[in-house]
Amino acid sequence: MVLNNIRLLCFTVILLSNGTFAHKADLVRYVASKKHPDLKQSYFVDLLTLALEASKSRYGDYKLQPIDIEMAQARTSRMLQRNELIDLTWRMTSQLLEQKLQAIYFPILKGVMGYRIFIIHKNQQHLFSKNISLIDLKKIALGQGYNWPDTDILLANNFEVIEGNGDSLIKMLKKERFIYFPRALHEPWLEIADEKELTVEGHLMLQYPAPTFFFVNKKNTRLHQRLTFGLAQLLESGKFEHFFINHRITSDILTKANVKNRTAFTLHNPLLSERAKELMKDKRLWIKLK
Repeated sequence: MVLNNIRLLCFTVILLSNGTFAHKADLVRYVASKKHPDLKQSYFVDLLTLALEASKSRYGDYKLQPIDIEMAQARTSRMLQRNELIDLTWRMTSQLLEQKLQAIYFPILKGVMGYRIFIIHKNQQHLFSKNISLIDLKKIALGQGYNWPDTDILLANNFEVIEGNGDSLIKMLKKERFIYFPRALHEPWLEIADEKELTVEGHLMLQYPAPTFFFVNKKNTRLHQRLTFGLAQLLESGKFEHFFINHRITSDILTKANVKNRTAFTLHNPLLSERAKELMKDKRLWIKLK
């Protein structure tokens, strides 16, 4: 009897080591529209893949599944909160969003979303002198999206903000519904590639702390733990920094945006949670402008 039990135990160990009873592959579904593909999103998908790979030794296999659907940010968050259709999203954070969804507290874009340069009409650069005051800049109407954290941040800092649907803001700018459209350092050039009358303003920049996180449903403890572990592995190994400075979306943003020659206005971000603020202490997590 004892010998049979030992044989059974050995057989079980062998099966487990071969993965027979291993946890099934973690399914990670995310929004990826084929009709309106956003090339900038490749950064997040590529980093997500790296984090899942880095956690594979502890958590096993995974399956990434893009969901082809048109969905605004607010609706994406609602779907994830209800645990419907998707398992993960990436968003610039806010206290409200962190109350609804489980954040992985790791700034996956190194704070780039908080450095804003402007899309403008080519014939309106004269409105944005390098010597303009913040008071005067606030008087010039800018455009931002409905339900964007940036909209609330800019309103809290007393800017004149015209709101619109994310997909319509470039059209609104061309029709001069507002004068400038603040975008993160990596965003403007792809967005105006086919817009001959628009350009990137050359002198100014807004800056405020604005981490972007991966978010999962609050009940999805396993995926939260897996990504927390995987991203920590990438940070400690230096692979996260290597990824950021070499990825096609972020590799040349400081040079392209000519950050060192811009006048920067620092704004307050009232949307940050205390947990998000704590991350500011770890300099490895944030982009270095110089």
